[in-house]
Amino acid sequence: MPRKDPCQKQACAIQKCLQANKYIESLCEDVIQAMRKCCEVHAGENSVCCSGFTKEHKSTDTNTTL
Repeated sequence: MPRKDPCQKQACAIQKCLQANKYIESLCEDVIQAMRKCCEVHAGENSVCCSGFTKEHKSTDTNTTL
């Protein structure tokens, strides 16, 4: 039996938050941050939920200006 994805709970929370907030990402920043942290913790574990998420996060960081 396949093992449960360690970040599935956070991925579902993102989907639920985005749907509830008409897909306005800024209103879901807390759950998105929780997903980032989960993906960092489970980086070596082939998480399907994290595949692409960490790549997206890294590419977004380079475009952010403070």
